[in-house]
Amino acid sequence: MAEASPYAYALVRIVPVIEREEFVNAGVILFARTRDFLGCALHLDEPLVRALAPDADLPWLARHLEAFRAVCEGDPAAGPVARLPAHERFHWLTAPRSTIIQPGPVHAGVAVSPAAALAELFAARVRRPATAAT
Repeated sequence: MAEASPYAYALVRIVPVIEREEFVNAGVILFARTRDFLGCALHLDEPLVRALAPDADLPWLARHLEAFRAVCEGDPAAGPVARLPAHERFHWLTAPRSTIIQPGPVHAGVAVSPAAALAELFAARVRRPATAAT
């Protein structure tokens, strides 16, 4: 049986009106150095963003979330940051910024499978449960 390894993760937040400091969790970035793993799971909850900011530019947000994904995955088309080693990309992606797309604080955990931990964090912190029709 494989041993659990430490990892660090941060939520990716959409802050559509920065002055209000309200946000929607839009993803998770997870880095496990000992497993050489850097991954992200992203989802733009358009109705929730619209509830906070009816005039939000959803196509712009989707493009920028995809840029986060490209950097995380090391896609060379994403520019010089995407060509950095995984630990440097993680630190760049989780660096505090005052923009509409912001990383939350970095947290730590341990898991046997970083990919499974990423999926679990995404399900628990980003995806909203489907509401039953009434």
